[in-house]
Amino acid sequence: MVAEQGEYKTVVNTAVIESLLSTLIETGGVSLCLSKEGARPEPIVLMEQHVGQVLVMDLSSVDYLLHLLQAGTAFYLRGQAQGKVLRTPLLYLTETRHAGGRFLCCSDYPSALDVLQRRESFRAELRMGMTVAAGLHRGDVVVEGELRDLSQEGCLLELPMAASGLLAEADGPLKLTFSFPDGTYFEALVNPRHQKANAEHHLLRVGFNFVGCDAEQERQIWYFVCEIEREAARYQKEAQSDRQPSPLFTFPSKSSGGEGALGSRDLKRYATPAARRLVKVAAYLNTQLLHLQQGSDLDGRELSRYADRVLDLHEEDREALLFATRCMSPEPLVVRHGIAVAIHLLDLVGTSMPRDLRKAIVASGLIHDLGKALVPQVLFKAPHLEARHREAVGEHVSLLLDRLNNCRWLSVGIAQAVIGKINERMDGSGYPEGLSGADLSELAKASAVVDVVEAMRRDRADRPAKTMQQIYRHLLQQPHQFDMRWIRRYIEHFKGLPIGSLARFSSQQQGWVLRLDARGNPTEVLLASRVEPPMSDNVGAIVRDSITERLGRPVGEIAVST
Repeated sequence: MVAEQGEYKTVVNTAVIESLLSTLIETGGVSLCLSKEGARPEPIVLMEQHVGQVLVMDLSSVDYLLHLLQAGTAFYLRGQAQGKVLRTPLLYLTETRHAGGRFLCCSDYPSALDVLQRRESFRAELRMGMTVAAGLHRGDVVVEGELRDLSQEGCLLELPMAASGLLAEADGPLKLTFSFPDGTYFEALVNPRHQKANAEHHLLRVGFNFVGCDAEQERQIWYFVCEIEREAARYQKEAQSDRQPSPLFTFPSKSSGGEGALGSRDLKRYATPAARRLVKVAAYLNTQLLHLQQGSDLDGRELSRYADRVLDLHEEDREALLFATRCMSPEPLVVRHGIAVAIHLLDLVGTSMPRDLRKAIVASGLIHDLGKALVPQVLFKAPHLEARHREAVGEHVSLLLDRLNNCRWLSVGIAQAVIGKINERMDGSGYPEGLSGADLSELAKASAVVDVVEAMRRDRADRPAKTMQQIYRHLLQQPHQFDMRWIRRYIEHFKGLPIGSLARFSSQQQGWVLRLDARGNPTEVLLASRVEPPMSDNVGAIVRDSITERLGRPVGEIAVST
């Protein structure tokens, strides 16, 4: 990302500096850049300003740079505010303290700010090995390619030659979609600006301008620009070996067949109509992950909207919704786990509750693990955690609760029970507070059971996914950790072979359980061609009624990490 020095204008007015920094604090999207040669910006959170005195930053995401900063290495901050790119003069750390698992650092207050109006001068280029799938849409026609560079004003795509026909026929803005390796999805309208053909490789390089982006889209684009630049820095020979990867490039898509990540958000690939309708809830949660990482609070209005959406889907067809939770494998783990917990907890405890309480339970379940985006991701990949690492993981609860300022409609009692106490255990061995059974509400106890069931149904660094029989056996052997009444209620409610299980039948056929009768016998099965999460390309016909005559009796469950 390059801009000529002469393109900046220096602002020294204290009131203007305060206003611009306030916008950065509110909207996030701040980067720290070391002054030394070849250093690249790293995303941080600017938390407070004390005018004329200090800036307060959360540098937890760049803790590996603290030794340099504490030794006196100069740095500057850069970000986007009020339609401008801002850059501070060189700053130095004046204080570092560790609070709540975060590194809170102070620096001198900037005496001036460099302001750049021409944001398009900042262009982030993707290096070899960095793949962001792109799709260009006109009606039902889609051309897939790759993102090559990105700026606040536009982007450069590499497309097949077939795209030339679509571009020639376009009589207005086209829809452009991005899909990052971790499943993050973005849409915007664009107009083509220029194109250049590479006849040897049968490719087009086409430049586009973004059209009509709102403030939220602009903030997302700026975040993407910073994260692409951050990831690109890791590919430099002189890059530090401990430089943390961008979260956008951390979790490769599990899709098979060599398809790009764009397919992970192709609605046609989701196995059922209910799953396709649930994708919008997943998209909201993905956006909230970005906002949290940028320092923003959760969007309470949208959380209310999507909690209502889940309630409506549940009232319409609870069994279809329960199975849909098993069809979300293209989404990040923290997203699909939150969706599964919310829906199963609602189904278990919410039958006789007023709608506002059921809505609060769903909302709390959806977001209960999003705080994990705020702690080092390497902790979740380790097969064994030391005590200090367990403590760091546990901080995700308080970090999330601190970001609910815009969710005033959400019942505090329910949020505390589901978000705050879902990881507590009856014997006091849980976190974050080590509470015991006497201190836990019935909702907290039920939430703990639902949470551990959904966690054990998926692969983890130290073990593979488990079948429901294995999970039930584990829970029944842990009366000191889980409330036995809620374990029994769970088993009685969802049955031995719950909806969403991949069953093996005596005919040697296998299929996903879609519906059950009152005794827990499958009454509707979706045939499966492969032992992998259900998607439209690996499932077959639906078998209804006469299951035993057509498939035989169920002889077991096949564990599948969904």
